[in-house]
Amino acid sequence: MRSSSLLATVAAVACALPLTGAFAKDEALTKAVAPAHRSPNFVERDQYRKPVQVLEFIGVKPTMTVVEISPGGGYWTEILAPYLHDKGTYYTAIAPRASSERAAAAADTWQKKLDSDKARYGKVKISDFGGGKFEPAPAGSADVVITARNIHNWMSQGTAEQAFASFYKALKPGGILAVEEHRASSDKPQDPKAANGYVREDYAIGLAEKAGFKLVSSSDLLNNPKDTKDYAKGVWTLPPTLAMGDEDRAKYQAIGEADNFLLKFQKPQ
Repeated sequence: MRSSSLLATVAAVACALPLTGAFAKDEALTKAVAPAHRSPNFVERDQYRKPVQVLEFIGVKPTMTVVEISPGGGYWTEILAPYLHDKGTYYTAIAPRASSERAAAAADTWQKKLDSDKARYGKVKISDFGGGKFEPAPAGSADVVITARNIHNWMSQGTAEQAFASFYKALKPGGILAVEEHRASSDKPQDPKAANGYVREDYAIGLAEKAGFKLVSSSDLLNNPKDTKDYAKGVWTLPPTLAMGDEDRAKYQAIGEADNFLLKFQKPQ
């Protein structure tokens, strides 16, 4: 048999075989990201947030115990809740209701979202994070902790070190901490309060390492070189907030969401 014929035969056999290992498609994840059950405004943000690629980078699997810190409006919840529903465990860590009137109102809003679709969100667990209580999950129970665009808030509150220490406590040995945040310019000193919403990547790494984590890898998935990071109203000038209203709206929409770093840390075995 000529080599060209042999190669053709091998290729045909390979195409007929099921995909395995790194090349296998996670059908559960594909289904979880499908737009049919998700809020349209969140689906529109996928071009910037790249949910499938980010979760693959983190290494989330449907059998894991995953903790999301401060889920906000529920961008990740609409994906992770159905993804982890059958075989995994999913915590959403929010400020305790008793910590303030604002926290109580936010907790009510969050519970209403979860109650709006009990078939999808009925197994989501709520844990305490904020208001002096940092218990995102039982100690040593989590495979993955995810925090997206939150570090600047903790810096403004003076609780960043407490936050990272609580992640370390919640994770199993070998567990993964995934950190996404708006990237500050590396040629300027870090504002300890992060008033403009931007955090230097090396500063975030320092916070994680101080808590005991080891940096495993970083990703450029969420890079945005069009973000100049010099806006009157900080990162909130850009989508999705668009804090300037109609002023230069098209300009900021053309820039898109902020330049973000994505880091993966591990709690030592």
